[in-house]
Amino acid sequence: MKEKIEIPLSKNKLFLGIGGSILFVALGIWLFLNAENFQEHSFRLLRNPMVVKGVGILAILFFGATGIFGFRKLFDKKVGLIIDSNGITDNSNASSVGLIEWNDITDIITKQVMSTKFLLINVNDPEKYIGKTKNAMKAKLMRSNMKMYGTPLSITSNTLKYDFEELKKLIQTEFERKKTLGNNV
Repeated sequence: MKEKIEIPLSKNKLFLGIGGSILFVALGIWLFLNAENFQEHSFRLLRNPMVVKGVGILAILFFGATGIFGFRKLFDKKVGLIIDSNGITDNSNASSVGLIEWNDITDIITKQVMSTKFLLINVNDPEKYIGKTKNAMKAKLMRSNMKMYGTPLSITSNTLKYDFEELKKLIQTEFERKKTLGNNV
């Protein structure tokens, strides 16, 4: 690869994410404060106020964290994703670790959870990338990804000014090209 491809963060997508997070935090607060009002609910589990309060607390914590992440990303001056001859430099999500070297990548797989599509970047030494982070919460998130998907590294276009299918095609093409070049050296 001769040139460097830079994909910026999308401020519009970040604003939408922050707005959604605020709504779900508000819903979590409402659930917590109104847990007693579910006593007559048709779904038996929701009749227990502790369960409803627990769901409210989880919503507040999870969506509060995603909202804070989105707010911080709004002011992030770094490029969201860089693809160059060294590899993929990811700054697009909460578990981003920076440079993922082409030589470390063994496979790239597409996954979808509900409506969110993402690329799983399989590497020959996942611990190398988990060890790159100095943030304990980020390392925990990466270990969770490792347990669920077999790799700590994932890339989505949710915060990028780029269509997912185009991103997938671009990264797969560059990975295949790098693999072919590596085999011919």
